[in-house]
Amino acid sequence: MSTSTTASVSTHILDTSIGRPAEGVAVRLSARSGQGAPYGRAGDWQALGGSATDADGRCKDLPALPEGTTHVRLDFEVEPYFAKKQADAQQDAPANRDSGASSVFFPEVAITFAVVPGEHYHVPLLLNPFGYSVYRGS
Repeated sequence: MSTSTTASVSTHILDTSIGRPAEGVAVRLSARSGQGAPYGRAGDWQALGGSATDADGRCKDLPALPEGTTHVRLDFEVEPYFAKKQADAQQDAPANRDSGASSVFFPEVAITFAVVPGEHYHVPLLLNPFGYSVYRGS
């Protein structure tokens, strides 16, 4: 829950290749504070913890953001999800066609966005084996 001095974040994942929520995807939340923080400098990001998507593709227990957070990163570990999905399907999907040794083109998805205190940010991930998109939801 956001307060006047903090922002809050929620997310969910929809597997657009099957039109269903993606269950069991690990999600990690990190935060950075300070408007002038240089991109990519070691120590900028503070790992806050994580969760995994439930049967509805939602993470309902992401950690709260610390006061002063200006940037947030969500890291989605999608490779195990697609590996399990492929194993469950028991078929030779075209996923191996262009991706070499791995059956997953994007093994992880990292989404970074700016936040302001007092706002809630719902960031859905629309996912398929060869692409993804995100947006600020409500």
